[in-house]
Amino acid sequence: MAKYKVTQSAVTQLLEDVKREQIAIPELQRPFVWDSVKVRDLMDSLYKGYPVGYLITWQSVGAHLKGGHVAAHQQILIDGQQRITALRAAVAGLPVIDKRYKQVRIKIAFNPATEDFATLTPVIRKNPEWISDISELFNASSSYGFVKSYFEANPAADAAVVEANIARLEAIKNAQIGIISLNDDLDVETVSEIFIRINSKGVPLSSADFAMSKIATYGDRGRNLRKLIDYFCHLAIAPHAYADIEQNDSEFANSSYLQRIAWLQHEAEDLYDPGYSDIIRVAGLVGFSRGKASSIVSELSGRDPETRKVDESRIPLAYDRLESALLEIVKKYHFENFLMIVKSAGFINAGMIGSRNALNFAYALYLRLRADGEMAEGERKRIVRRWFVMSMLTSRHSGSFESTWEQDMRRIASVGAAAYLQQIEESELTDGFWDVALPSALETTSTASPYFQTFLAAQVASHSRGFLSRSITVAAMHQQSGDIHHIVPKAYLQENGFADRGDYNQVANFALTETSINISIGKRPPTMYMADVNEQIETGVLRLGEIVDRDALLLNLSENAIPENIGSVTAADYEGFLHERRRLMAATIRRYFEAL
Repeated sequence: MAKYKVTQSAVTQLLEDVKREQIAIPELQRPFVWDSVKVRDLMDSLYKGYPVGYLITWQSVGAHLKGGHVAAHQQILIDGQQRITALRAAVAGLPVIDKRYKQVRIKIAFNPATEDFATLTPVIRKNPEWISDISELFNASSSYGFVKSYFEANPAADAAVVEANIARLEAIKNAQIGIISLNDDLDVETVSEIFIRINSKGVPLSSADFAMSKIATYGDRGRNLRKLIDYFCHLAIAPHAYADIEQNDSEFANSSYLQRIAWLQHEAEDLYDPGYSDIIRVAGLVGFSRGKASSIVSELSGRDPETRKVDESRIPLAYDRLESALLEIVKKYHFENFLMIVKSAGFINAGMIGSRNALNFAYALYLRLRADGEMAEGERKRIVRRWFVMSMLTSRHSGSFESTWEQDMRRIASVGAAAYLQQIEESELTDGFWDVALPSALETTSTASPYFQTFLAAQVASHSRGFLSRSITVAAMHQQSGDIHHIVPKAYLQENGFADRGDYNQVANFALTETSINISIGKRPPTMYMADVNEQIETGVLRLGEIVDRDALLLNLSENAIPENIGSVTAADYEGFLHERRRLMAATIRRYFEAL
């Protein structure tokens, strides 16, 4: 059975279908990414009869249209948004949305004598040989009157050439554009695969893209919900854009949603700046207990997960659940409290968190637990904090994480979050993990390793000081300036048989250090620079750092999980030093986790 059909549609018919919302363009209220040159080139291609590529639509059963009725087959445009928007601008004369969410016109000019297209400029506007805005021809009540006006301004023009070329330009309205319509019974994964194979650039289309497209088809409410997601994500990284949105998007500004995210205009935190795919995933977990974005598309389409049949009566309820979840997600109190929980675990900047999915699930878990009015806030924070760190250590949210998410949500609903978390810890964070697997995982050169970053988080959470620092903490160096220092210096190791970066750049050979201390150590081996530390402890005369007490030195080494015999480590002892340091780092992480 064919999974699609191919049709041809005239430009004017396409624009009419978009106007009547028979073809939904989810990107219509997003900033137009094409520049005017690409719009010009599109019109030139249509004028010359060149192919401009197929549009791809996906039939959406049960979509909510203006007037409150439900369309049996509204088509969602999943490839060709920019071309359609360009046609609306150049042919219909409609404005596009710029980067500041302001409506602007893109005007394409045409010279009927030379058959050249150009972006309208002040110079071209003053030149009567040019038709300043071709949309005026397409929307003129009479082409005869339009041509007559042109000849009045250009009496010396070649009448036959100009009339033929203007007629050819006007024929763009009837130019045929191919449409590949995918069947409505295809799942998101199949549609995505078809899209990738058809799209010449091989650009993947994610399930989150489909979800965003589907959300936007539900009339004004759907468009504003999609904007709520888009604007929340945008303001999280660009708070200054709030004024542009408020001023230029009156539809959204007049809704209740803008005030829900107004707090972001004063927000500078960047620990968790979710993208729209992240928000879709969190909303799926909070509103539907579903981990796959494609499942959200099915829910919003009214598809019964048991029978796989579409029931239009399910659609309004699905949008109610989505809206409820989104309003919880964007709430200032919830978002800021969640960030405080993550920071209290020692993860104080975005660079420490390599897994966005770990944040996504932890936030969804926090919001789900807030629905339990009997749970104490302290217990809620404890569970979320431990779950987040557990997921960092076990890579729980990598690979086929969506199925894991749904399983986790089912188990949490069944036995409770605390009990289920304990089950996971007992099965995965065993003595074997702490004593064998974790030290082995620390055998890496990647400072982005979740195990190394969790070690640094453990130091932050315990207020540990930098290597050989008396007062400057690891947290302060994270936030200001500090160096990742080779405990056994790189140059020394290179000179003594360890030329491979895989040897000297082991994370077990790294420690956060004040820049001044790092410079003072230079390329000297531990036997030399630790001798300076021991001498200043004896004499009180500072030479390296500010530690002048033996107990303070031992505490500092313990805080940095560095063996106490560091002062005697040479190149010959380097492998043994790494082995012992990994064991100490793993022990530090274990104590930290158990205290969360």
